[in-house]
Amino acid sequence: MPSSLRKLLHATTFAGCAFVVTLSAAQAATGFSTKVTSHSLLGSYLAANMARNANETSNAASFYQSALALDPNNPVLIEQAFQIETAAGNWERAVPLARKLLEKDEDNRMAHLLLGIDSFKRGDYKKADVSLLRASDGPIGELTSTLARAWAAAASGNGQRAVKLLSKPRQAEWAQFYLNYHKALIADVLGDTKEAATAYEHSVRQDASTLRIALAYARHAAHHGDVKRANEILDTYADRGQPEPHILVRELRDELKNDKAKVPLIASTANEGMAEVFYGLGEALTSEGGVGMGILYLQLALYADPNHAFALAALASAYENAQRYQDAIDAYDRIPQNTALQSAIDIRKAFDLNSLERPDEAIAILEKLSAKYPDDLKPLDALGSILRARKRYDEAAEVYTRAIKLIPEPDRRHWNIFYARGTCYERLKKWSQAEVDLKKALELYPDQPLTLNYLGYSWIDQNMNLKEGMDLIEKAVALKPDDGYIVDSLGWAHYKLGNFAEAVRFLERAVELKPQDPVLNDHLGDALWQVGREREARFQWDQALTLEPEPEEIDKIKKKLAEGMPASVQLGVGQRETKKSDKADPQKQTKLSPGMVE
Repeated sequence: MPSSLRKLLHATTFAGCAFVVTLSAAQAATGFSTKVTSHSLLGSYLAANMARNANETSNAASFYQSALALDPNNPVLIEQAFQIETAAGNWERAVPLARKLLEKDEDNRMAHLLLGIDSFKRGDYKKADVSLLRASDGPIGELTSTLARAWAAAASGNGQRAVKLLSKPRQAEWAQFYLNYHKALIADVLGDTKEAATAYEHSVRQDASTLRIALAYARHAAHHGDVKRANEILDTYADRGQPEPHILVRELRDELKNDKAKVPLIASTANEGMAEVFYGLGEALTSEGGVGMGILYLQLALYADPNHAFALAALASAYENAQRYQDAIDAYDRIPQNTALQSAIDIRKAFDLNSLERPDEAIAILEKLSAKYPDDLKPLDALGSILRARKRYDEAAEVYTRAIKLIPEPDRRHWNIFYARGTCYERLKKWSQAEVDLKKALELYPDQPLTLNYLGYSWIDQNMNLKEGMDLIEKAVALKPDDGYIVDSLGWAHYKLGNFAEAVRFLERAVELKPQDPVLNDHLGDALWQVGREREARFQWDQALTLEPEPEEIDKIKKKLAEGMPASVQLGVGQRETKKSDKADPQKQTKLSPGMVE
């Protein structure tokens, strides 16, 4: 996605998207003070907001329905109920609420968007155009309106009008990326192969790094019989230096080898094209932090095309970002089975189940997946990550060993497998084995901050290779200066070497970066004590206790609060559980959706 669009998304405030609403005096005057039902009305409203804040969408919708039954014309309730029903994809309630909302607020953009898509689905393209035009407020609104109106025109058979809408020069430069892409899709749907190829070429020149564009262009070429050109497009995308081809690129290459089957387009119908509008923008919004509005857009994509697999995957990812793990699983379950994405979907579902404290189900999914694809590292990597996070280090190490046996010649891609097994061995106090793995991980990827930090700190923790260990940690901090855990390691290394003033300097920075971590606050307290800042030390220890430290640390912190610490203490090996920043599991960062944002 163009960087200028990223900046715009960060800077834009979307009207009508606030998910937390306070009850002002003006709102109360609209009906929250009725004599007979005031308590139940207000109670339902507040309960709905609480449920929404807790991501309990179904409960929130029910409470808003109850409140509306008591005060059906209240504009605040209508708008909030409309938002929650749209975000949940409850169209049988959202569409009537949109109509009712426009009676109270004729300029509500989201209501116009939904009614525009509703008219589009019913084949009333003239009415759809009117509604979509009314939704063109703001830069994102203008782009959304233009793209959606173009697809309505295409669906009505008016290709000339569709092209005209997409060719308006007043659109911002970043918007041209989307306008050219949809110009190509529409030309393909309308059978104008030459115009489609020209628009695809223009899109690729604007941004050759977006997978969705590469896939769409390659599918266009193959669909019209130019398999050679399709492979060239995929080769150009692969030249970005990726460690391995994307799963969807591999899938398309397999399709290209089948001479008998015609390769389908990204969007073969106007409905699929309309869904592509809201999918592309919705994924961009969620990726740039606008999760609330992004979910609304993704749901609108699914209203246009309920089976849009990538919109479902992007919606699931958005739910994961909001820690709505069951909703994410439900979205994944709506994706058609046995697609190229199935393995990645199952892995994501396993992580979601683990987050729901259902690890046995997660492990069962991954073991089944590993048995089905015995040469695939990803299920084993995910399984090891879950076991390691649950401190089941023996089992995790065995899983990583299974994974390593699948690697004939390790390269940079595989650093994390050796790193993860090394951390398991270190926690199991098998240092000789841990050191071999950590060194191997560093050999494969010499500038990986996690490995630099873990190996360097482990050496210092055991009074080994002190200078080399400090050099590794300092390099890790230079590479990731804003990682609180790595900065903490450098501070704690200075502490263990008796450099207390330096320790305070780095540990204060670490706490600034990660103020809610109990270990970092505890470390800072210890260092402050050693430089004579005893009142501040007790404050940090007290702060650590409020942040839910590990149970075995609570009594130690309480003892320090009561008695202080001996002067110039240096800890021995194993006296403290330390953070070595092994939280980042590459598998957990896997993105299923290959769309407009890469």
